[in-house]
Amino acid sequence: MQSLQKKRFSKPDKTISRQKMRFDTIEMGSISVVRTTYRPGWRWSKDIKPVVKTDWCQKHHLLYCLKGRMRIRMQDGSELEFGPGDLVDIPPGHDGWVIGNKPAVTLDLV
Repeated sequence: MQSLQKKRFSKPDKTISRQKMRFDTIEMGSISVVRTTYRPGWRWSKDIKPVVKTDWCQKHHLLYCLKGRMRIRMQDGSELEFGPGDLVDIPPGHDGWVIGNKPAVTLDLV
């Protein structure tokens, strides 16, 4: 039987900082919640593509936006902009970037 749990992002289970991003991860049983902070100027195709060596992000994301604004472009050319309070389902095959001069902060359910 699982026990009742409470955790805070002020004390994440794991933190990774990479170039213009920071990932804070909390594990809750079989679910991970990743709070990602994207700094202004961050773009997947510029900052991550050279590392993963794919033309498009191949990860499926279910994101909830806490702060800032981002834009997503799919391989087919369709685009979507989102901001605080938006829940976004992003299939594999996309690029994404921060809009404006403020960080974007999202929660990604993994």
